[in-house]
Formats: sequence, C-alpha cells, structure tokens
Amino acid sequence: MVGIRKSKIIKRRVKFKGKWRIKKAVVVKDEGVSPLVKKYWVQRYDLFLRYDQGIKMDEEGWFSVTPEKIALRHASRCGGGVVIDGFAGVGGNAIQFATMCHHVIAIDIDPRKIALAFENAKIYGVEDHIEFIVGDFFQLAPSLKGNVVFLSPPWGGPAYSTKESFTLDLLKPKNGYSLFQVAQSVAPNIIMYLPRNVDLLQVEELAWLSSPPLKVEIEENMLHGRLKSITAYFGDIAFSDVSMF
Repeated sequence: MVGIRKSKIIKRRVKFKGKWRIKKAVVVKDEGVSPLVKKYWVQRYDLFLRYDQGIKMDEEGWFSVTPEKIALRHASRCGGGVVIDGFAGVGGNAIQFATMCHHVIAIDIDPRKIALAFENAKIYGVEDHIEFIVGDFFQLAPSLKGNVVFLSPPWGGPAYSTKESFTLDLLKPKNGYSLFQVAQSVAPNIIMYLPRNVDLLQVEELAWLSSPPLKVEIEENMLHGRLKSITAYFGDIAFSDVSMF
C-alpha cells in the first residue's frame, strides 16, 4: 500500500539518556502538587532540567508537558524559520524551539497556561524569541504561516495509557485527521507528539491521504529505557536526522 500511494516512510527508535536527580525528602504538598500528579512530580527534572530555578506548572501541565530531552530533539529537527506550537501548554516545547529556531509562535486557549509558559521561558532566557498568543489554534490557523507546525494536542489525561490502542479520534479538541488538515494549511512541515500506544497505521495514513502524499518518519522516544511517546515528522523534516542523541 505504501508503494502504491508513493508515500515514503521511515521508522526509528531514539533513546534519551538521563540521570535521576535525588534530593533530600521534600514534602510534596509544599510544591503544590496533588496526589493525581505525584508520580509526575518525581520526574520533575525530566520535564524541566531547570525546575529548581522557579519553573511554574498547573496540574494539567504535570502530565502533558514534553520531557525536556524529547523537546530538545523536536527542536533540533525543525531547523530555522517560524515554528508554530499550536497547543503550547506550560511551554516545554516552545522553550526548546526558541533555543534553536528563529521565531516561535506559542498558542494556547488557556490564558493561565500562556502566563506560566512565559514565566518558564524567562528562566531559560528565551522569552524574547517567543510570541505568546491566547487563542484557539483552529480559529487562528487562517492567519498563521510558518515553516513547521508542532502539534501536541491533549491526549485526554493520564487515562490514555489504559487503552490498548490510542486512535486519532481520541485527540482533543478535534480528531487527529481534522487537526492535521488544518496544520497543512499553515506550514509544509508538521511534527506530531503522540501517546506511546497510538495506532501507527492511522499515523501513516495521515501521510497517505495528503495530496501529494508526504514523507513521514515515525520515531519511538525512549526515556530511561522505557517507551515514553511517539513522534511523527511529516514533510521534508522527516529525513533531517541529527546526531546529538
């Protein structure tokens, strides 16, 4: 089927090495962390290496932000130009894009998240390279143009991991097919950050259904020896591999 549709696909696995930082016992409630996200708080240095310098999070941010090493990987693949982060959250990806790209547009419908993302960007010294916008990505899309669109839409909370196969219709606020179509109107290259149990055939189908079909690279993101997530690269960036990992 791939040959008939003339869509070029490559799959790879990328392992991210890291060291757990162990500190003296800390009372979790003093960090403003609920029992729901306690396990994510333990991984705080995976999420933000500079966590102790004043990183700010809301509850959803704890289980939705991209681990820093993976976000850095994404940034290393996008090249320069304008990168549009359609679901910026507390800024994990936008910050790393700003360290490597010319300009970042970080969008989130929640003004609280944009405020937190701005504060976190200040800690990394990149706030001047990011344009923060409170708004709906779907409504803003007609006015946006860039080189890369980064999509990390909500997965529906921690319960996503209980599903045997995560299908693209489970993405929020719209299904993955609709989201992808909108992204194509904004930029020629797309990066999608997805759950580790996502239906890979559906992800490949996004490339097949494009006209003309797009190149796609599907990457397994391994953190501490465990499969953490899936990243799909569409367009010319699908084969722009780097050797920093």
